[in-house]
Amino acid sequence: MNAEEKKRLAITACKVRIGTIIGVYNAKSGHPGGSLSAADLFTYLYFHEMQIDPKNPQMPDRDRFVLSKGHGCPALYATLAERGFFPREELENLRHIGALLQGHPDMKLTPGIDMSSGSLGQGVSAACGIALAGKMDHKAYRVYTMLGDGELEEGQVWEAAMFASHHNLDNLCAIVDYNGLQIDGKVEEVAGLSPLDQKFEAFGFDVQWIDGHDFDAMEQAFAHARSVKGKPSCIIAKTTKGKGVSYMENAVGWHGKAPNTAEYEQALTELKAALAKLEAE
Repeated sequence: MNAEEKKRLAITACKVRIGTIIGVYNAKSGHPGGSLSAADLFTYLYFHEMQIDPKNPQMPDRDRFVLSKGHGCPALYATLAERGFFPREELENLRHIGALLQGHPDMKLTPGIDMSSGSLGQGVSAACGIALAGKMDHKAYRVYTMLGDGELEEGQVWEAAMFASHHNLDNLCAIVDYNGLQIDGKVEEVAGLSPLDQKFEAFGFDVQWIDGHDFDAMEQAFAHARSVKGKPSCIIAKTTKGKGVSYMENAVGWHGKAPNTAEYEQALTELKAALAKLEAE
């Protein structure tokens, strides 16, 4: 990936973070921490990795994405808005009654959403079914699904992992947003996941660890995942919860609450300054 492409992705990711904060603030509720941690991953997927067309969201041969950690949708919505699936102004209506963007992804309401999700553990299961359907229909599309690290405590995740390996779903790529925090505290203190890579490997996955804020690392990891045959892939992305907003970073209290007006203005000031710096480089 050349420097210009990385700069473009970094600028877009910053705009996604701004959109995330705008959405959660206007909703007066939501999950900013785990949305911000995943913003770079969403940006890479929708602006570099996946074969999609905002003008034709239901394109039969498109790659599919399922947000298993459905509460992280503020950043997914901001990404879809930047990609052109709907106007950015829709972000201001997040979680409002009858709005296009609800508190968890809804495939019937929102362009670009391939699967409704939110009940933890179920999104990855749906992704497995979509991947198996692709295999049965001899389609070339790939299926991507993002899980939270806290979500991995759900037993259904591991049932899905067993299913994916049994059916040799090499068109499936699971991404773990490993930010280390969940609603009740540190993941390793609530119900430790280590050694996470060995767990996925034992379930038959090809596994990679990456820095989830490094676009070069993403490029290498997703290219490798595409090359894997006969087994599903898992990319464990180490991230920072609340990334980009100083007072939210690594702060468990920002898992599921909206900023007040002063906090909102500080977040926008920080993110807009970061955006200006990126654009000036």
